[in-house]
Amino acid sequence: MLFNSPIFLFMFLPLVLAGFYGASRVFGREVAIVWLVLSSLFFYGWWNPVYLLLMMASILVNFSFGYLLPRTDAGFSKRLMLFAGIIFNLGLLGYFKYANFFVDSLNAAAGTGIELAPIMLPLAISFFTFQQIAYLVDAYQDKTHEYNFSHYCLFVVFFPQLIAGPIVHHKEILPQFLSTSWRPRLNDMAIGSTIFILGLAKKVLIADTLAIYSNPVFLLADAGADVSFIQAWIGALAYSFQLYFDFSGYTDMAIGLARMFGITLPLNFNSPYKATSIIDFWRRWHMTLSRFLRDYVYIPLGGSRKGTSQRYINLMVTMLIGGLWHGAGWTFVLWGGLHGVYLVVNHGWRNIYAMLGYPLGRDRMVWGFLSGLLTFIAVVIAWAVFRADSIEGAGTMLRAMSGIDGVALPTSWMNALGPASVVLSSLGVATDATFKVAGGLIAVLVIAVAAAIVFLLPNVQQVMCRALPVLGSGMAVLRPVKDWMCWKPSLWWAVYIGFTAAITLGFLARVSEFLYFQF
Repeated sequence: MLFNSPIFLFMFLPLVLAGFYGASRVFGREVAIVWLVLSSLFFYGWWNPVYLLLMMASILVNFSFGYLLPRTDAGFSKRLMLFAGIIFNLGLLGYFKYANFFVDSLNAAAGTGIELAPIMLPLAISFFTFQQIAYLVDAYQDKTHEYNFSHYCLFVVFFPQLIAGPIVHHKEILPQFLSTSWRPRLNDMAIGSTIFILGLAKKVLIADTLAIYSNPVFLLADAGADVSFIQAWIGALAYSFQLYFDFSGYTDMAIGLARMFGITLPLNFNSPYKATSIIDFWRRWHMTLSRFLRDYVYIPLGGSRKGTSQRYINLMVTMLIGGLWHGAGWTFVLWGGLHGVYLVVNHGWRNIYAMLGYPLGRDRMVWGFLSGLLTFIAVVIAWAVFRADSIEGAGTMLRAMSGIDGVALPTSWMNALGPASVVLSSLGVATDATFKVAGGLIAVLVIAVAAAIVFLLPNVQQVMCRALPVLGSGMAVLRPVKDWMCWKPSLWWAVYIGFTAAITLGFLARVSEFLYFQF
């Protein structure tokens, strides 16, 4: 079931909200929690009921480990129990997500003929696996408290963030289940519905429109067809903004839905394309995944405590794992490795800059613009690898984007550039009278509008800053915006959000999955 589907919007969500608050009023909090757990399991099982068994098995095993770990004396037995719990989770993830990939890779590398029937990837397994691994590690470190089974189930299966995050810690969510009054509050409904509608608009109006211009280019590249310089950049830029609006839109919807139930989720996006370095990018993009990789992979590997060389190795290993987490394919591994290289270069440059005695904030406006532009270009290049279905397709895209195969602009574009076209011609840029971009200048216009929204406007959480839309640590990193841009319960905002909702609902006929459902 998709957040952007009519059956979710007009049947599931109203029924679950009504049942939840009705059960809370009549029967109390515990019955309301059980209702929300059952509703979330129904939501998950809508896609494939068979995998409810996998979900429940994962919950039962992890809850058992989480119950026993704080009650086990420190020592070998406790470490062994934690190791067994992590192996169980990674085993499930490895089998369902990576078994076919490893067998196919082995067959290709060694020429073997091992056959394995295709394994269907269970929805959200990457997210609920990492979430429960974090819970086990915290239980091992005695950071968890006594929670009953229904509360733990809700922590794992809470439907707003079940499918694609944010990846939450038990200490962020479980205490809220215990402290929330479970009474409907008009303020929460207004805040939640506003964030949800803005996220839905991102997905339906912007991300799905950009897909029209990104998908054909990557299909050409993966099919081995020639892709021109302009086509490649239009495809890569369209996909970069498509992914941004698709995933940040999902996260906004998740935060909005949770708020309707009185739950506040952590911040997961903070205008990542405004980052001025790759380090800054990973502090802004998919922030809860970055947090998990830092706390449960990078730091346990040694972080920066064992010298510069080992730090760079730890960064590479962490990003390779992050790449593989996104999908079972060599393009994801290459994407993770590319970002690992980016981070190593970024940290190395900072070290060199500091040794030379130059402060990082020097000429902030000029350097901020140049470093931001360089960071964005590096991210777009990496997204081209991420989006391609094969290494060959990624190579085709990168070769076209680099201009190695030549650069040609449509005749109409060259004519429009006037005297500048003479300079471009002297640099080897050709004129192609037969060249056509899918969608023509409309594609460029759509990308330009998306870029303007990303770079010039505040993000949804900044707009909602007065309503404290995310947990406190997330609020601390949001830049303040002008007072007139902040949401407030007013007639003007009601009209604006109502108009946005009406326009968005008019496009629901083209329901599409969220991109991160594939990961």
